[in-house]
Amino acid sequence: MTHDDSASPRPETLTVHPPHVEITGSRPLGVPLHQGHVFAFDSADALAEGFTSPDAFLYSRLGNPTVRTLEDAVARLEGGAAARSFASGMGAINAVLLGLLSSGDHVIAQTCLYGGTYAVLTDLAARWGVHVTYVSGTDPEEVRAALRPETRLLYLETIANPTTRVADVPALAAVAAEAGIPVAVDNTFASPLLCRPLDHGADIVVHSATKYLAGHADVLGGIAVFKDHELYRRIRHHSVEQGASTDPFAAWLTLRGMQTLSLRMERQCASAAELAARLETHPAVEAVRHPALASHPDRAIAARLLPAAGGGGVVSIDLAGGREAGRAFVEAVRLASLSVSLGDVKTLVMHPASTSHHQLDAAALAAAGIGAGTVRLSVGIEHVEDLWADLEQALTKAG
Repeated sequence: MTHDDSASPRPETLTVHPPHVEITGSRPLGVPLHQGHVFAFDSADALAEGFTSPDAFLYSRLGNPTVRTLEDAVARLEGGAAARSFASGMGAINAVLLGLLSSGDHVIAQTCLYGGTYAVLTDLAARWGVHVTYVSGTDPEEVRAALRPETRLLYLETIANPTTRVADVPALAAVAAEAGIPVAVDNTFASPLLCRPLDHGADIVVHSATKYLAGHADVLGGIAVFKDHELYRRIRHHSVEQGASTDPFAAWLTLRGMQTLSLRMERQCASAAELAARLETHPAVEAVRHPALASHPDRAIAARLLPAAGGGGVVSIDLAGGREAGRAFVEAVRLASLSVSLGDVKTLVMHPASTSHHQLDAAALAAAGIGAGTVRLSVGIEHVEDLWADLEQALTKAG
């Protein structure tokens, strides 16, 4: 039996080829989710050009409209020229380090870093012969003294994890700029609302988008923002083949979360500052670190770099009873959750020495300012009095 070519396709074909609805006269209020991973072209030449153009949508590992919306949104927030998003914060960090460094290169990095970043630098040192010099993050002369002919990167954190030390980004970046060294800053703890490192001399900003940008414990993602297109193209070239690209649904969730970023940060910063002030007077607490406190070692830097009311939503405390007190405290909280991560709408507590920074030995922990009794609080958006009641009862059990 023959088929009339002018007739409609058969049902088996129609199920595979639904019609595409074109929107005219209106636009979606929310960002559309382009979940499809592959795109079709009208000509062979256009398809071929798609492989070389960073603006084309060819295959979602290379680029996707929803993902591009997220990249453009964060680039605009950070004041950058372009951004590249990744499947996780570590994906972003690895893309920057692997895209900029080669065997025998030298990195200057802040002493107190996220444990995952420290682990990558340690691995690069062992396998690639990448040399790393650690500095405090507050003294530009340390950076100047550490410079070598083979130095290729200065790596900092705006607010360090978990000690909340604040890097003097403008002063340190100025030294790096004199030597022609790019500066990368992990801005996860601050978010673009508290600090824009590119405005202070940085060349690259990285975020774990899982944290404050998304903010609701339902997405994993990372992003790197670049001051100029040359650096963006360099990192993109390497990262495309590494494969740690953002899933469109994760990008969509992050964009949804970002709409309340300013409201969440305002509450979290205010509550964290209030709790930090109260914790300073508690007998079970040996030390409290939050950039809004007058006692914070980097208070002067924070006053220049962060808004007056914006010390961030993370509080680090040292319990007088050491490791056992830390364990008892994190297991005693009831409203807060014992969990990794931060920046969530819910308050989270953890013991860094045994979790996020377990890769560090005793000497490295001490150098980073992390003690056996250090506990990190990521303050959520709950009522501050409810949070204080929970912390008080947990401190009583830890004491």
